[in-house]
Amino acid sequence: MATYWIGDLQGCDLALARLLDTIAFDPACDRLVVLGDAVNRGPGSAACLRLLMRLGDAAQCLLGNHDLHLLAVAEGLRRAHRSDTLDDILHAPDREELLQWVRQRPLALFEQGWLLVHAGVLPQWTVQQTLKLAAEVEQQLRGPASRSFLADLFGNQPAGWSDELPAPDRWRVTVNALTRVRYIDTRNGSMDFHCKQAPGSAPRELLPWYAIPGRASLGTPIAFGHWSSLGLAWRHGALCLDSGCLWGGSLSCVRVGDAQPRWLSVTSVPCPEQACTATNHV
Repeated sequence: MATYWIGDLQGCDLALARLLDTIAFDPACDRLVVLGDAVNRGPGSAACLRLLMRLGDAAQCLLGNHDLHLLAVAEGLRRAHRSDTLDDILHAPDREELLQWVRQRPLALFEQGWLLVHAGVLPQWTVQQTLKLAAEVEQQLRGPASRSFLADLFGNQPAGWSDELPAPDRWRVTVNALTRVRYIDTRNGSMDFHCKQAPGSAPRELLPWYAIPGRASLGTPIAFGHWSSLGLAWRHGALCLDSGCLWGGSLSCVRVGDAQPRWLSVTSVPCPEQACTATNHV
């Protein structure tokens, strides 16, 4: 039995199929988790969802910012962006089945000693608090008031954490951290939503969320995606698996081990999805 974490798909269904072929993924005994953003910007958003759904209990997918955007657009709460590629879902004969599957996805998971999120966690959050806050949002998203919940979900404020935050502010901060954060502004501890550059090119006052001194989740390995300019990277106990498939890079997965080292290998397949030769990194 093998376990894999996979970086952002963003509608690259052929790359996903090739990656699964390359690792000889067997849904009868293997398991995978996609680290969010299964859909949007790539050519096959609906195909990605259908492929994952066919794998049944062998596949899981976290919610990313693009997946939440899909749900809000489907409800008429947000306008589609010019660069969106969501029509194959929104106009699909199985639209409601696809949307319901997305709606049931988690925001965070703890598996095999790893915390899994799409983007990051706030420095104040322990692993346990992260999972608790994610569960709060998941309950709202799946409940009878999910449409009104989505209507209040989007926005950049508040940009920092307080244990006293009321709902819906608490939920908005939770979602922004788990699905959007890259940098923390060290001057005030707030999330920065503008800088997408790799560390080293960012303004001096910004630090990656995983590099904040005294981060409460330090000590538990974290796998995340969302940050294509960072690419494959292991920093401060956090493993980024967004290797920029959509942007001409590759789609990557890590095979997870039970002992040190905590992963056995990374496998990547080039993208865009032409003739594909896999590369393996020990």
